[in-house]
Amino acid sequence: MNEARLGKKEETMKAELFLPDDYRPAEDEPFMNDLQLEYFRRKLTAWRDELLEGSRDTIEGLQEGTRSIPDVADRASEETDRALELRTRDRQRKLVSKIDAALRRIDEGEFGYCEVTGEPISLKRLDARPIAQMSLEAQERHERREKVHRDD
Repeated sequence: MNEARLGKKEETMKAELFLPDDYRPAEDEPFMNDLQLEYFRRKLTAWRDELLEGSRDTIEGLQEGTRSIPDVADRASEETDRALELRTRDRQRKLVSKIDAALRRIDEGEFGYCEVTGEPISLKRLDARPIAQMSLEAQERHERREKVHRDD
């Protein structure tokens, strides 16, 4: 019971953390301090919300757009557009799951650290790609190994 109350208190504290609108993580502050974690949590949450809103718009558009088009070329063009939209949304669905995983890493205290080396991932990299799980060096090694195995 006490642990549950402590968990709720921690959640409340996170929600009350003041983060200036112009805040950007800096190298001269402690790595993954509360401000940095909140910055990335908000960035990831906003990104996820934007993607989910786009998915809702796509679903509504597809439901409304089921109309009969007599011209074969126009119908083919519309079906191609729909297929492209669905592929894009599928990629975004996968991206949402990566965003959710990054948010879990924030909650578990693992965010910002390379899953291969355990070293901090640069703030620049995290700001550009907050779902990153590897440092730039580890990612490059991974991609080189992948390329070598793909060429076999």
